[in-house]
Amino acid sequence: MSGFVDEAQLHVKAGNGGAGAVAFRREAHVDRGGPDGGDGGRGGDVWLVATTNQSSLLGFRDHPHRRATDGGHGGGKRRHGANGTDLEVPVPVGTRARSGDGAVLCDLVAAGDRWLAGHGGRGGRGNASFLSNRRRAPTFAEQGERGEESWYDLELLLGADVALVGFPNVGKSTLIARISAARPKIADYPFTTLEPHLGVVRMDDRSDFTVADIPGLVEGAAEGKGLGHRFLRHITRTRVLVILLELGPLAADRPEEQYRVLLDELGRYQTDLLDRPRLVVGSKADMVGSDSTGPEPSELCDLCVSAVTGLGIPELVGRLAVLVEAARAAQPVAATAATVTHRPVPDGFIVSREDDGSFRVSGRAVERTVALNDVTTDEAADYVQVRLRRLGVDRALVRAGAREGAVVHIGEVSLVWSSDEPQASAAGRSRRPR
Repeated sequence: MSGFVDEAQLHVKAGNGGAGAVAFRREAHVDRGGPDGGDGGRGGDVWLVATTNQSSLLGFRDHPHRRATDGGHGGGKRRHGANGTDLEVPVPVGTRARSGDGAVLCDLVAAGDRWLAGHGGRGGRGNASFLSNRRRAPTFAEQGERGEESWYDLELLLGADVALVGFPNVGKSTLIARISAARPKIADYPFTTLEPHLGVVRMDDRSDFTVADIPGLVEGAAEGKGLGHRFLRHITRTRVLVILLELGPLAADRPEEQYRVLLDELGRYQTDLLDRPRLVVGSKADMVGSDSTGPEPSELCDLCVSAVTGLGIPELVGRLAVLVEAARAAQPVAATAATVTHRPVPDGFIVSREDDGSFRVSGRAVERTVALNDVTTDEAADYVQVRLRRLGVDRALVRAGAREGAVVHIGEVSLVWSSDEPQASAAGRSRRPR
């Protein structure tokens, strides 16, 4: 079983809000003590947090569910329920979350980056919150709001300094095993490497740098051939590219053709990859003899190496260190405190007509009003009716063509709409609906 997973699914369930309490003061010497039901606690949020302690999405492959705790219920004497505990889900640096339709929702590129994956439900208000001059003894309270629940597609993009790019069986795994402590599977058949491998190159006089062994690319990889999309995305965050060309007489294509195909696939997948610093390296130089029918390696390659004999390896490592240092220096320093713009959730609602002739009212404020209140009790139903009227739902239903007895869906609740008096005639005026 492989220990590296770069694609997984995640199901998050934020905590539900606690229900408000219905209670009244019961004290010996307090006549007609008023309502004192407390509010419910808020449900916990679910956060994705990038960390360097994780290197793979393996933990989500067999256990994709993450859930925050619910808020506590309110109690008498205006006791508020406890808030649910937020849940932080650690993910590797470079993790990207997508929605079901493929839209990118977040991209955690640095350690400590956070993204709210599930918003906890709001706690319901106790009956003490509904006290008014008209309503002296409210006998209803709000239920807790449900926490957000969603499925996300997670994908990991490696952030190495150097990426080894080449055809299958060109010698990438042998090279990374030679210059680092990485030990990928090495064999003499194509597509031996089916997952990226990371290796750290230790330098005595310079900073260390990381090298990624990317599985082999074939022509058409930019369109997904040979799992090209899964492989190519790991190159997008590397600073330096090593284009590895096979020079041996057993190579399937000439070095010029290999070079053309690789650059073409990189450019078609993401055009700015062609602007990255790159080093063209001839591989398997020990197999190139004087009677080789191929072109001279110096015509196309910056240098030639042999991972088996060690030919050219010190020079390769030295030149890569120089390129990595220059790329790091040219990279702009991220701002330590970015400006965050907070935008409120859009207000309002929309009324749409269903296929069966019923109406659906969609909007956060409207759906919350119905979901948090028990509409089966007369007092709570009257409160919901007044609240919906103040939001303008009745007028919107009249404009949409609602008639007496029409079925109206709000969230998970279905209501029968009626008006106080019949609709007015020709002029288009209508009585206020109920």
